[in-house]
Amino acid sequence: MKTEFLALLTKIRHLFGWLPGLLSSILMLCVAGLVAEMFSRFITKLILRIPGQKRGAFVRSFTMAMQRPVRIMLVIVFVGTALPVSGLPYDIMQATMHTLVVLFVLMLGYAAVVATRILSDAYLKRINGKDDKDDILLRTHMTQVRVLRRTTDLLIGLLTIGAALMTFEPVRQYGLSLFASAGAASLVVGLAARPLLTNLFAGMQIAMTQPIRMEDLIIINGDWAWVEEITSTYVVLRVWDWRRHIVPISYFLENTFQNWTHNSAALIGVVFLYVDFNAPMDRIRERLREIVHSAPLWDGKEFAVQVADCNAHVMTIRVIASARSAMQSWDLRCEIREQILAFLRDECPEALPRDRISHVASVSGLDVMGDPGMLSPPVKRPPPGAYMGPRSGTSGGGMSMTDGGQGHG
Repeated sequence: MKTEFLALLTKIRHLFGWLPGLLSSILMLCVAGLVAEMFSRFITKLILRIPGQKRGAFVRSFTMAMQRPVRIMLVIVFVGTALPVSGLPYDIMQATMHTLVVLFVLMLGYAAVVATRILSDAYLKRINGKDDKDDILLRTHMTQVRVLRRTTDLLIGLLTIGAALMTFEPVRQYGLSLFASAGAASLVVGLAARPLLTNLFAGMQIAMTQPIRMEDLIIINGDWAWVEEITSTYVVLRVWDWRRHIVPISYFLENTFQNWTHNSAALIGVVFLYVDFNAPMDRIRERLREIVHSAPLWDGKEFAVQVADCNAHVMTIRVIASARSAMQSWDLRCEIREQILAFLRDECPEALPRDRISHVASVSGLDVMGDPGMLSPPVKRPPPGAYMGPRSGTSGGGMSMTDGGQGHG
């Protein structure tokens, strides 16, 4: 087939023989690229006709995403095959061939990145179709796929650029000299790229060991935050008020943090109530049981009411209730507080906390509270509407006080 193709291109070149040699060669190469374009479109249409709801749909979507890089690579291959019979000068043909090789390597790396993304997105779409969004296995697979995909993209990019640069003779000689002095070169490169390599290996370790996963709820710097994105170098954390923490990925291997959804999304929420010693515990406990059992956010597993502590003023009631997730636990605790406070205010006001003051007489028999000498003297206030005018011998308009309207300070 190659021989027939070259013979066809030679005939086409002879058809343009009346043109200048360089122009006829360029037109022949353009014809070769056009043939590659038509062949690619024909193959694409055939593949898009493959039937099927699942596998056929995946093959069609994969073909649509890959058609651009594959089409460009086919054009490069056809044009490169036609170069020997193009009649171009040797130096121009060599430069054109080198350019085509570099383009082919770059497009091959691009096609590899696109294929990796298509396969990973298809896998994520399939596992995201599950109803249980809090499934640990689901979030584990999402984390592994996304982290490994970004790492793969980075490695493919480095290998592609390296392979393209190695096609240049000076760069190839430099690469060989680096291999010859591998000890010093590896030390210099390792020191220069230490942060990048640290985060890169940390990302791979996180993908394998899973200290954090996508949509995990963690506590960092006193904030609730969900793991929104894990890249090869950093992690994006979404706070409840839509703020974002950008944290280096190595942080999660070098520091301690709280992960509330590591093994399960379910949590036990705690509510503390501070009530008076006269609070009827039986009624309060029964009312709390009614509140929790009727709450749709309660998962039906854990519930308890206990007097956890007391001091000189109040006693502390601890209420625990479990929920399916951290946000549902937060909402459940808010609902418990609202309903039990309304119950105490309306039906058990004696349970509300209060301060007690007891007056005890002194040992000497002198009652400080009853001794007039220890109290402030009465204040003489004028009767309502009384105004005596300015005092004599003073400047300014002051008010004089009368003996009426005595009050106690």
